[in-house]
Amino acid sequence: MPIKKCYPHILNGFLSILIWAILVSTTQADTNTSDSRAFKRFAEQMASRHGFDARKIERLLAQSARQDDILAAIAKPAEALPWYRYRPIFLQQSRIRQGVTFWEQNQLVLERAAQQYGVPPQIIVAILGVETRYGRYRGKHRVIDALRTLSFDYPPRSEFFRSELEQYLLLSREEGFDPLQPEGSYAGAMGIPQFISSSYRVYAVDFNRDGHRDLWDQPEDAIGSVANYFREHGWRHGESVAVSASVAGELRHRQTASQLKADSNVAELRKRGVVPKHTLPAEQPAGLVILEGKEGPEYWVGLPNFYVITRYNHSALYAMAVYQLSRAITQRYGAGR
Repeated sequence: MPIKKCYPHILNGFLSILIWAILVSTTQADTNTSDSRAFKRFAEQMASRHGFDARKIERLLAQSARQDDILAAIAKPAEALPWYRYRPIFLQQSRIRQGVTFWEQNQLVLERAAQQYGVPPQIIVAILGVETRYGRYRGKHRVIDALRTLSFDYPPRSEFFRSELEQYLLLSREEGFDPLQPEGSYAGAMGIPQFISSSYRVYAVDFNRDGHRDLWDQPEDAIGSVANYFREHGWRHGESVAVSASVAGELRHRQTASQLKADSNVAELRKRGVVPKHTLPAEQPAGLVILEGKEGPEYWVGLPNFYVITRYNHSALYAMAVYQLSRAITQRYGAGR
């Protein structure tokens, strides 16, 4: 084929590529312009509310990046699974063994936390086990990227995460760290106990008394902070978390949702056909917890401390996983002593 007859095809191909490149660059420019405007508004708010340098905040956000895998992860949380699939994620022999080891290594600190805050060691250990395997896995995303993505590219909860971004920048100023450096979960949770920024600022404690609240590298601070968190959310010293139950009558067929809050009592639950498998006082505050087992629903009477655990993660699945892991660790820990 003569070369001159190729020119129209080459030209058409070149024009197609050129048009595609223009469209892409225009889209990127629009996105960047939109980001810049949103960043500018946020930076100005940080300046007016907290005395930050707005230009520095804008430059900081410009160094963050939207992460699509974060948006994918938040759309499919593990708490959407049925209980019979959720439970094996956390009730593993390796996690139980690691929990016993963590308890042995931090026995004195856990006892001090229990004495000061009234929260038993096994609950603290179980929280740290569920969250990060006792500090082994703390997340792979830069916190600034997670909060930037969810603040500006996740409309369903953008207001909440923008508030967390605000809290994160305040925290970085208070604790003296570079906000571009820390890594955490896809939702911006940080450190061994996976505190979000607002919880870090309010509930984290300097339990090892070194002048810093370090939840990344100091297990003592993580232990004390979890205990403080539970105390502040109403943990009831000496009380249990949940009791398995049977359900009879119409309730078995009608009710499918769990009551996270113990806003009823044992006597009222009994009238509705809920029978705890262990004796509880009639006036004991309680709620009905229903979990999707492999062979059918599992029924539990959730006590006030069950509700307190859901303040860490607003899920009945989460609270039950923490409770059952705490019991498994306690049994293994007691057997070895």
